[in-house]
Amino acid sequence: MDFFSEIIGETVILGIDSLILGFCVKQLSKCKHILNALQKSPVLDIDSSLNKEINKYPNNTIPYVVIRGLVKPLGNPIVSNYNNSVTGVIQRLTIKEHVIARTSAGFWSDQTRTIHEVCNSTPFVLNNGKYNIEVVDALAAELLDLDVISDKFEPMSPGVIDHVWGFFSGVRQRGLQTMEEMLRDGSYITAIGELSRTQSGALKIQPPRDGLPLYLTTATKSSLLKRLASSRDFLRILLVVFGAVAVLASGRVAYKYLRRRRRRQLEDSLKRQLAAGRKERRAHAREKNLTDVQLCVVCSENPKEIILLPCGHVCLCEDCSDNIKDNCPICRERIESRAPAFIT
Repeated sequence: MDFFSEIIGETVILGIDSLILGFCVKQLSKCKHILNALQKSPVLDIDSSLNKEINKYPNNTIPYVVIRGLVKPLGNPIVSNYNNSVTGVIQRLTIKEHVIARTSAGFWSDQTRTIHEVCNSTPFVLNNGKYNIEVVDALAAELLDLDVISDKFEPMSPGVIDHVWGFFSGVRQRGLQTMEEMLRDGSYITAIGELSRTQSGALKIQPPRDGLPLYLTTATKSSLLKRLASSRDFLRILLVVFGAVAVLASGRVAYKYLRRRRRRQLEDSLKRQLAAGRKERRAHAREKNLTDVQLCVVCSENPKEIILLPCGHVCLCEDCSDNIKDNCPICRERIESRAPAFIT
């Protein structure tokens, strides 16, 4: 049996486990990087001291900073589609389809899939009295806390034909969910990103250029640190679990390889013993005092016992035949097969 067929299960497990392990390592490295940057980031107030603080950094840019302030639109705000009294600077409209789908195991389970999503935004700043910081590319924020303005679910009333079609297709419609979320005008949020000053002297906060995420959240720095630390600890547990699986699978492969190798060594040893026994029996059974014509052309000691094909020369004893694999020693023709020859 081929060795790969013996370890196909362990190979599949090891491959899947390696992918998950690599993903966990990547996410853990990213989480640690963000956590370290956030721990070192200064927490600054939007006031007159902000310009003095930014002057301490090269190119008037603070790589990662925590700023809290009130959301204020630059121009006309976005008006809610479902509540005219609510305005904001970011709007997300989502339509989700709720279905009951049959799984591969034959069970029916509730599933939700987004069929349409639209995001609208308008320029805005974080304000504190007469001081402002413009927020650039807010939709690129990795964490964007929005208030739910409207959440409506419209159930469907399937008919008999819909039930029959759902049974055969494996999907039954439950209804549509329409949701509107907004970052409201006047919300007090925390912005974490790169703070810089433009040539005109205006301050702006944007996604950092070194790959760190932009956060626009209602949470504080301490709560974000706790959340990231929790994610880091969870990823470490996953690394231990999937690392143990990788070690077990690798150990299983190594065990099967060593067992196969030991079995082959025993088989080779047995073959050598059997070959030595046959050689000794042939030596006792061979005739003595043979003429030169009857002797092997290679060793000139043992009788001719093997016929080489396709040339048909009978010129070797069985002992020499084991060592000559390529060409006939008489005519140099390629040896394709050999067979015992009985000379009377």
